[in-house]
Amino acid sequence: MSEQGGERSWSARAWDERYAEKGPVWSGRVNPRLVEQACDLAPGAALDVGCGEGGDALWLAGRGWRVTGVDLSQVALDRAARRAGEEGLDVDWRRADLLEEPVPGGPYDLVSVFFLHVPRPVFDGLYAALAAAVAPGGSLLVVGHHPDDQHTGVRRPQGDDLLFGPERVTALLDERDWELRTAATPTRTQDLEGQPVTVTDTVVHAVRR
Repeated sequence: MSEQGGERSWSARAWDERYAEKGPVWSGRVNPRLVEQACDLAPGAALDVGCGEGGDALWLAGRGWRVTGVDLSQVALDRAARRAGEEGLDVDWRRADLLEEPVPGGPYDLVSVFFLHVPRPVFDGLYAALAAAVAPGGSLLVVGHHPDDQHTGVRRPQGDDLLFGPERVTALLDERDWELRTAATPTRTQDLEGQPVTVTDTVVHAVRR
């Protein structure tokens, strides 16, 4: 387990401090992997897990989804709520620690989980709970940093404990209950100190039968 000054790096306090120490942490734009995987889905109820400052949740809301955005950081949620107000979009923002609390609401037609990296001992339980929140006919969409990225210098030293491949997610999905639409490791270019670096994403999109 990684620690930051004695505080878990995935704790509410650690993330509040990260968001509070400067302006927007993320670009504010929708993640391209969400656009790729969800642009053709019929709008319904969506859960955006680890929604941060709200870029993905607001994109979904703008396309007619009824969105619940969940994050550890109240600072991030407050920023997301301000932007939603400015754009006239309605999102149900909730602060929750899903390692300690049940998944709020549901079932959902889309559970979107982007870059939620937790230690291996708690990974299976958390992702199984998120999958259980998907309604029949609904989608589970998971995107993460692939272990190959530990060699690029882009990620903080985390190793295989936090970074994961598609197989860690698909192992939790019984093929009798799920149709696997995507289990891939696409690459993209990311800037590292002014130089382009190729990084690898883990992408899993499964539909509950």
